[in-house]
Amino acid sequence: MTLRIISLNAWGGRLHEALIEYMTAVDPDVLCLQEVLRAPGTRSGWSVYRDGDVELPQRFNLFTEISTALPGHDGFFCPTSRGELFDGDTAIVAEFGLATFVRKTHSVIAQGLGFVHGRFSADGWGEHPRPRNAHCVRLFGHEHASTVTIAHMHGLRDPAGKRDTAARDEQAAALVRLIEGVWPGDEGLVVCGDFNVLPDSATFAILARLGLSDLVTGSGLVDTRTSYYLKQGRFADYMLVTPGMKVAKFEVVEAPEVSDHRALLLDIG
Repeated sequence: MTLRIISLNAWGGRLHEALIEYMTAVDPDVLCLQEVLRAPGTRSGWSVYRDGDVELPQRFNLFTEISTALPGHDGFFCPTSRGELFDGDTAIVAEFGLATFVRKTHSVIAQGLGFVHGRFSADGWGEHPRPRNAHCVRLFGHEHASTVTIAHMHGLRDPAGKRDTAARDEQAAALVRLIEGVWPGDEGLVVCGDFNVLPDSATFAILARLGLSDLVTGSGLVDTRTSYYLKQGRFADYMLVTPGMKVAKFEVVEAPEVSDHRALLLDIG
């Protein structure tokens, strides 16, 4: 199967125009997005996320906007929590989570969705570290009558940093269990996302039980963040594949910058 897969933490759409233009131009077969918002029944536009002294601009209907930009794709929205954003003093109730977009010419023949940390927070964004989930799809490609499984995760954010914790070990084990419920084990597997861990994390040893190896660290790359990220520790995003995958191209995209994370682009086949 020939596929272009992109994984990206969308940063709530803070670089909205550049993000939409890039997604339209690169036209992936499968798009795995983290940090996506959706507010059903409302118009699209800007809002502000507030958490104590922190205020961040967000596109409160980013899922709908990406769906409009990619009309040839089926979109799957996978929320972790539901809380308030603000337009001035007006509260906007929105959901936050993952989004997966699959070109309609590929058939989704199996999928799994589940929490890898915590559980759905229906009344507010939740306490830190907040709920996190993962989505896994198995695709049938009609051109070559072949199948592939793709999973992505947004790993928990711990205010103490990205070092291994018991919660992160369990998160990785939960991701493996989710994948094993969809992936038959005898075809290609791609796992990607913003894991929020360091390259030496036990997460990778746990995922290696599925035969997965990481393309980011395996290529000697040392940075998956853009110029908009001003902190130290510039690893966050990873793309892992099983040995049988035919990697035609792998890129940590330097330009354009469409988030504080770099997009990961993988061509297979």
